[in-house]
Amino acid sequence: MKTTITQIKKAYEAAPQLRDLNDKQLKKILLMLADELEARKKILLKANLADVEKQEEGNPRTDRLRLDDKRIKAIANSIRKVSRLPNPSGKTLEKRKLKNGLLLEKMAVPLGVVGAIYESRPNVTFDIAALCIRSGNACVLKGSSEADHSNQAAVKIIHKVLRENGLPAAVVTLLSSDRESVQDLFTATQYVDVLIPRGSDGLIRYVRQNSLVPVIETGAGVCHVYVEKKADIGKAVDIAVNAKVSRPSVCNAMDALLVDERIAPAFLKKLKPELEPYEVEIFADPASYKILKGYPFLRKAHAGDYGKEFLDLKCAVKVVKNSDDAIKHIRKYSTKHSEAIVTEDKKQAERFLHEIDAAAVYHNASTRFTDGEEFGLGAEIGISTQKLHARGPFALEKLVTEKWVIRGNGQVR
Repeated sequence: MKTTITQIKKAYEAAPQLRDLNDKQLKKILLMLADELEARKKILLKANLADVEKQEEGNPRTDRLRLDDKRIKAIANSIRKVSRLPNPSGKTLEKRKLKNGLLLEKMAVPLGVVGAIYESRPNVTFDIAALCIRSGNACVLKGSSEADHSNQAAVKIIHKVLRENGLPAAVVTLLSSDRESVQDLFTATQYVDVLIPRGSDGLIRYVRQNSLVPVIETGAGVCHVYVEKKADIGKAVDIAVNAKVSRPSVCNAMDALLVDERIAPAFLKKLKPELEPYEVEIFADPASYKILKGYPFLRKAHAGDYGKEFLDLKCAVKVVKNSDDAIKHIRKYSTKHSEAIVTEDKKQAERFLHEIDAAAVYHNASTRFTDGEEFGLGAEIGISTQKLHARGPFALEKLVTEKWVIRGNGQVR
């Protein structure tokens, strides 16, 4: 316990040194980090392989854990993109002079120390470190035991670059992957300003219920695609397939497919041969089960299959009467992450976009676009599904808060 608290305290003490750097220096650190990552990728890949080999065969999280040359290149390029984004900290948001002569300025300033708890994905270590460095925040990272070797190798690369730029390694602090360190992080209100969980619904719920540090929720996504009666069937099939199979282990993948009863027979019969090569397991309600009969990976849906984040090649399907029925279903089961409607009826589309309460709502597009990189925001810490402070991709622009700076000449009240 003492070791963990000491680590967190060092991160808190290191944060001001990072804030003292100018924009040019911050950019330099990130560009050096991207280059160092590519130069030392063999070490990182070796560490990652040790993590991957520990996983059970068929574990859907393995895809989120695995690194390769292409993914490392993408991480490095993402870090370079973050370096090119404007620093959200230090901006004057408002300025005014009062009648008594006081000069008021509202400034954007770093949050201070950002804590993060996340599962499986070692790329998140680089994403959070890069975003925090760019915005002048120190960070305390708590990865899962699944990615322990990968995260330790990643942080060694980050620490090397920090030291070469005269900064303490504590600017990016990696805590032990054991459970005891989590409790220390939950109670470190003196040193950690915000805690961001990224992972399964279970992890996020656990953090929210136990942390004394303010929490910004990200990650869990039960995402729906609703195929309305006036949908273009070809377009709808392409969107549904992409939303499910392009990367099923991530939070913006489709978990439930809702289909209007008037288009269900034609749509589902065309969808069936497109999903079969991917061996997508379908949990179908009675109406869709009848239409999909003969599909080799067909199962009867139970109540628990709706509202479930599968993170796998699995999907719930339900035939609905109309838009009212679809919206009612989504309101009941949505985690307010990403929801989509496919239709050529603009009136129904606008109604869906207006009435559905989620961080991202789509018309005629895959839910897979909910991502900081895809939105042009650079890397992200996660997708915020709550409404306070940030919603949607939690990226660079949201890693700041406000400070009022008041300059006077002896005024008293």
